[in-house]
Amino acid sequence: MFLYTEEREKVASFMRRLYRQFLTTTSGGNISCRTSDGNIVITASQSDKGEQTKENVGIVTPDGENLTKELKLSIETSLHLAIYKERKDVCAIVHAHPVTATFFCAAKNCELNTHLTAEAYAVAGDVVKIPYALMGTKALAELTAEKMRFFDCGLMENHGVITVGKDLLSAFDRMELLENAAKQTIMAYTIGANSLSKEQLDELDRYAGRK
Repeated sequence: MFLYTEEREKVASFMRRLYRQFLTTTSGGNISCRTSDGNIVITASQSDKGEQTKENVGIVTPDGENLTKELKLSIETSLHLAIYKERKDVCAIVHAHPVTATFFCAAKNCELNTHLTAEAYAVAGDVVKIPYALMGTKALAELTAEKMRFFDCGLMENHGVITVGKDLLSAFDRMELLENAAKQTIMAYTIGANSLSKEQLDELDRYAGRK
């Protein structure tokens, strides 16, 4: 019997969408979501992200047991599990390498600004920087889970972008908005722009339910 058909198809569908939107590469990125009984479905390693299918989405328990032995799970599985353990409110995670937002993972003396538009701030909020650690390691998993405790969007130093949400759509939406905000930030550095005021940001925090 093919377990978690709906969840695995949704993960595969959002990965294909991520690729179509130029938010990741053929081999890069990973997506996961919780199942109703607490297990996690997550994209497998060494699969074509542009042609992702439900058969290439694995199943893992919260303590890391691979229930799909025929698949090699993403190298960032431990990172996803660490975030789910830390954030009980999170039901989906998207990790990708969108070109412009990922640039800000390595940029000097400039920060990705989500305060330029109401939509970006309302949906994404502020972005946390996550110190560098080798991909696929326990160190990266622990650092990311700790830093994402109070944030829904993170920039992983010299690596990529991670977003979380109550479902796959909200996590994907944040990834897409961060890439747009990164492009807008570069435009703002080039020709100037007005950021939202503190009062406007507070108002948006209340609108988004963060206060």
